[in-house]
Amino acid sequence: MDLGIKGKRALVCASSKGLGLGCAEALAEAGVDLVMNARTDGPLREAAQTIRDRFGVDVVAVAADITTEEGRAKVLKAAGQVDILVNNAGGPPPGMWTDWERDDFIAALDANMLTPIALIKALVPTMMERGWGRVVNITSQSVKAPIAVLGLSNSARAGLTGYVAGTSRQVAPSGVTMNNLLPGIHATDRAVSLDTGVSKQQGITIDDARAAREATIPARRYGTREEFGATCAFLCSKHAGFIVGQNILLDGGGVNSTL
Repeated sequence: MDLGIKGKRALVCASSKGLGLGCAEALAEAGVDLVMNARTDGPLREAAQTIRDRFGVDVVAVAADITTEEGRAKVLKAAGQVDILVNNAGGPPPGMWTDWERDDFIAALDANMLTPIALIKALVPTMMERGWGRVVNITSQSVKAPIAVLGLSNSARAGLTGYVAGTSRQVAPSGVTMNNLLPGIHATDRAVSLDTGVSKQQGITIDDARAAREATIPARRYGTREEFGATCAFLCSKHAGFIVGQNILLDGGGVNSTL
């Protein structure tokens, strides 16, 4: 399927690996030029060059911490005018409700709520002026079904979801769509981190921890960055102009809900 976005320009945050990289790869395959961001320069430049070589698109790599004002300013200056924004940032650490203090919540909100809002405010107005744009926010399945040990993530991502619900309806008349992708467990470094925590807590191997988690997923496996990226690219395509303010689960059926 021709996604109809060849020649568009996208900013993809946290895209040196994992789900962000999957989105960058899928957009590049559709002919989209990229501005890729991540905190660590080496892996980012390596990922950017691989995409250039594979897909022949223009790729600008900007190493910066997107969750800071300084980092965002650096990325936005390099990005210039973009048609597509993919918001993404690593989730806060797991723990119990008694572990977290105010500073922990502020850090989570900065990374997973206030940073995407800042980028939306910076980039969406010019999309609206041009009459076309796409925003995809990578959140979490915990928005639909909160995960107890991820209380910081639950809180911040739910806040972003509420913001997007109202904002997406306001910008839609200008041809800009805004939606959220809610991943369940995918085969990324985040999954390795969570499985390692379970392994240490329960005194089992990481393989056993993964097998136990996979058994709770109806698909009986973790997702891949490639299938996640393909969904992101579709939401950014010309075919998705009537999808507005939605929260789309990619969780292998893990959340048992009719809505």
